[in-house]
Amino acid sequence: MLTSELYNYFKESNSVSTDTRLINEGTLFFALKGENFDGNKFAEQAIKNGASYAIIDDYSLNNPKFIKVKNVLKSLQDLSKFHRSKLSKTKIIALTGSNGKTTTKELISEVLKKKYRIISTIGNLNNHIGVPLTLLRIKSETEIAIVEMGANHLNEIKFLTELINPDFGLITNFGKAHLEGFGSIEGVIKGKSELFDFLVENNKNAFINNDDPVQNKFIGNKISFSSVGKSNYIFKEVEDANYAGINYNDFIIDSRLTGNYNYYNLAFATSIGLYFNVSIEKIKEAISNYIPSNNRSQIIEKNNKLILLDAYNANPTSMISAISSLTEKKGKKSVILGDMFELGNQSEKEHHYLIDFCVKNNFENIFLIGNEFFKQKDKFKIPFFYKTKDELKKHIKKFPITSKYILIKGSRGMKMEDLTNFI
Repeated sequence: MLTSELYNYFKESNSVSTDTRLINEGTLFFALKGENFDGNKFAEQAIKNGASYAIIDDYSLNNPKFIKVKNVLKSLQDLSKFHRSKLSKTKIIALTGSNGKTTTKELISEVLKKKYRIISTIGNLNNHIGVPLTLLRIKSETEIAIVEMGANHLNEIKFLTELINPDFGLITNFGKAHLEGFGSIEGVIKGKSELFDFLVENNKNAFINNDDPVQNKFIGNKISFSSVGKSNYIFKEVEDANYAGINYNDFIIDSRLTGNYNYYNLAFATSIGLYFNVSIEKIKEAISNYIPSNNRSQIIEKNNKLILLDAYNANPTSMISAISSLTEKKGKKSVILGDMFELGNQSEKEHHYLIDFCVKNNFENIFLIGNEFFKQKDKFKIPFFYKTKDELKKHIKKFPITSKYILIKGSRGMKMEDLTNFI
């Protein structure tokens, strides 16, 4: 079936889904396949749940409401690209980066919705499936869409950017994330910069952090910010014991995000708000009222302690940033860190470096959890290495942590947020 023909079915539907649990009356269901599932097997259930049609690629199945295509995933992606071509009035901002993507996307969304009709990526649906689903949520009346892109290999950002065809783009930063796929920090820079390559080639606009030595070299249409020098917007960091903040022309914008590493996330959101003529007062209102609830940069007050929960994900760069931010707080401090994943042959080196960094900062307690950290046990004279969270939970039950500040951070697979109930 031609994409243009499939588009007619899409226009008749009221939503698109790849999950039968999220089917509403009139949903267009795409029966995706993965390593451990086959959506074709759920096509009948999707129709029973109210789907208008089911897009399938198993030609042995028959139902008048089944639409057969060669490849369901490719059809979903092609449909989203075709839909994007019809959205002449919607401005799209695409963003990627090693750290802070989702927080920055959420901040930008909160700022822009003060003046515009917007949609943005839900959660972190930022891959080859999530991006098409986000694009297909854009309506003709949507004024601005903010689309997040994630990647762990070269050419992924290139592919997603070509689907999105953004008018604007930004890269939060370049860090040691997904080294297993990118190979090195140079690979990360090359992979993430595929967004910049597209913007330059298509004469589109980039929001640039001129304080970043890599972004500072960007040659193209740019809207920039920095703390010093020549940029469209000049910001200063507000030093606060607990929360990140930003100063623009002596106008203070505070947040409820822990960690001064969020300063640049705030700067991107503020720059974009100013560029799109959102008043500085409305920007402040949006940012100061945003409360993270997704294990990212959260502060939890409990038993006279401040738990700094930044446990959605972790890599060497984000770990160092979070720990460095913690060192600036006054009072006793402890860290509870979980393994960092997807580091490939750099894993041992990066876990060793991180422990050494913690030791040099004289924390009251350093708790390390996971097989990667445990491999370093005999190389450091610190007592608290654990293979599992349950081992640490037993220790905390006997010996409660008394520090005023406690940082909890680790890769998503570690689910470090579970520990908050034991502190």
